[in-house]
Amino acid sequence: MDPFEIVRCSHERHAGAILDIFNEAIAHSTALYDYKPREPQSMVGWFEAKQRGGFPVIGVEDAAGTLLAFGSYGTFRAWPAYKYTVEHSVYVHKDHRGRGLGRLVMQRLIEAAREQGLHAMIGGIDAANAGSIALHAGLGFRHVGTLPQVGFKFGRWLDLAFYQLLLDTPASPVDG
Repeated sequence: MDPFEIVRCSHERHAGAILDIFNEAIAHSTALYDYKPREPQSMVGWFEAKQRGGFPVIGVEDAAGTLLAFGSYGTFRAWPAYKYTVEHSVYVHKDHRGRGLGRLVMQRLIEAAREQGLHAMIGGIDAANAGSIALHAGLGFRHVGTLPQVGFKFGRWLDLAFYQLLLDTPASPVDG
């Protein structure tokens, strides 16, 4: 396997590469239920939201420093009682899929969630995305439900499957 480095992504260093990966996924896949490519300016707010929430953006670079994959998590729902639950996403550059990079990113996201004392990680996955479903199942995520026909893209209805991993953290959860 090629040498890879796990990095914490920053706007300054990685915004362009992340935007390219997002926009390729928007144009050619159902990994994002979006229609239009994102503008470069959108990355400012995206990174600010991650920083404000204390959410990691974890990437994998090759030896030349090229970003090959990244992932993050964020607020699952905006009400206080959901504070121990996050929704994550992982994206791999189209030329580097099938090399285990998504798994590397997911493993680091799971570690980060444990370190932050989170309890549940949720992945919303297009129900036809067999690769992402296999990745999640291989890491212990359980299918917890599917919302049929909630998206429409590429001239067809899309089903959204939810996968959940329960962590053994936090040690002492509290209300409020």
